[in-house]
Amino acid sequence: MRMYDCILAKKAGRELNREEIEYIVDGFTDGSITDYQMSAFLMAVCLKGMTGEETLALTMAMAKSGDMLDLSPIVGKKADKHSTGGVGDKTTLIVGPIVAALGVPVAKMSGRGLGHTGGTIDKLESFPGFVTELSEQDFFMQVNRIKLAVMSQTANLAPADKKIYALRDVTATVDSIPLIASSIMSKKLAAGADVIVLDVKAGSGAFMKTEEDAILLAKTMVEIGNGAGRKTCAVVTDMSQPLGYNVGNSLEVEEAIAALHGAGAQDLMDASFTLAAQMLVGAGRAGDLKEAYGLAQQAVADGSAFEKFCEFIRAQGGDDGYAKGTKKFPRAGIETKVRAERAGYVCRMQTEEIGMVSLLLGAGRQTKESKIDLSAGIIMRVKIGDYVEEGDVLATLYTNDPSGVEEAGRRMLAAVEISGETVEKMSHVLAVIHGGEG
Repeated sequence: MRMYDCILAKKAGRELNREEIEYIVDGFTDGSITDYQMSAFLMAVCLKGMTGEETLALTMAMAKSGDMLDLSPIVGKKADKHSTGGVGDKTTLIVGPIVAALGVPVAKMSGRGLGHTGGTIDKLESFPGFVTELSEQDFFMQVNRIKLAVMSQTANLAPADKKIYALRDVTATVDSIPLIASSIMSKKLAAGADVIVLDVKAGSGAFMKTEEDAILLAKTMVEIGNGAGRKTCAVVTDMSQPLGYNVGNSLEVEEAIAALHGAGAQDLMDASFTLAAQMLVGAGRAGDLKEAYGLAQQAVADGSAFEKFCEFIRAQGGDDGYAKGTKKFPRAGIETKVRAERAGYVCRMQTEEIGMVSLLLGAGRQTKESKIDLSAGIIMRVKIGDYVEEGDVLATLYTNDPSGVEEAGRRMLAAVEISGETVEKMSHVLAVIHGGEG
C-alpha cells in the first residue's frame, strides 16, 4: 500500500476502505507518511468529501492512535456531553451536577480555553485548591462514590487528531465537515462514555456560522457515535449571542451557581435542562424526554443538584465555601460600563468579537502557554430583542490590565447592534438530532 495511491484515489473521488484509512492515520502518526503527503490527502478530502463509512473509519483510527479509556470499573451507564465551543458556555458546570444528582455517572475529560472559547478546566480552577490532574484510579473511584468527576485531558488521548489538526490549521483544511466531525468524535470515543450528548453551536460565536451547517455537522457526529456503538444525540443551539450573561472564568462559575439555584438566564436554563434530559434518557434514567426534563428541573428546585456541585468541588480539593458565597470570588479591579449611544432594540451581536474582547481583558489565552486572569471578563446586560434607551448599560467589562480598556470598550460597543425596528426574542434550542433523524 502506498500513500501516493491513497491520495490519487481520494482526488478522483473514490471511497477508501478501512484498511487504507488506518494505513494513512497510523503512518502519519508514526512519521512514515510525510506532512506534505498528508496535506495533499487532507485537501483532497476537503474537495471531494467522505462517505459516512469513511468518516467513521477515520474517527476510529484516530481514537485508537492513543489511549482508549476503559470506564468499565465505573458502575452503570456513563454519560458525557461535549460542546463545539462558544462564548459564555458554562453548561458542563450545571448539567454534570444535575445528571449526577439523579444517579447517572458523569465521567468527563475537559480542556482549557483557547482563543475566544472558554475551557471548563479553567473555570473550575477558579475554586482555590481545585485539582484537575487525577489518576485513572482516583477518577474512577470518585465517579463511583459521588457520580461526577471532571479531569483534564490526558496527553495521549487521540494523538493522531492533535497531529492532523496542527497540519489542517496551516493548510486551510479546517473547514471540512468529515474532518471536523472525526476530530471531535475521536476524542469523545477515546474518553469511553456509553452515552454521548453533543451541544453543537450555530451562529456568529460558533465555528459553524449557519444553522444548516451546524445540523449537518451534528448529523455526521451522531452517525459516527451510533456507528461506533455509543448512544449518541446532538442538540443544536444558538450562539448568535453569548449564552447567559457572564463571559469569563469566575464570572461564569458565579452564573452557573445561580443557575443551580434556578436563577439562571432563560437561554442558559433551557440549554442545561435540554442537555441533561438527553443524557438521562440515553442512560435509561428516564423513559422519555418529558419525564427527564421534569427530573432535571426537580433536581434544581429541591437543591440536590447544587449539593452535588458542592460535593464535587470538595472531592477534587476545592473550597466549596466559594460556591455557597460567591462574593468570595475576586472581581478584577478595573470596571468599565459600555453604554448604548442610541435608543432602540438590540438586533444583532458579533458574538465571536465579544469573545475576543474577553480575551483582550485577560480572560482568555491566545496560545496554550498564555496565562489567564480568572477574575477578568464581561457581564452582558442585554439580549437580542431587548429595548434600550440611550445611555443604558449594554455590558460591564472587568480587567486588571489598564492597557486594553479603551480598545475593549470600543470593540464591545461595535459588537452590539441596535435597530429602531422591533426584534423578536430568539429560541435557544434550534434542533435535536438522533440517529437517522433530522
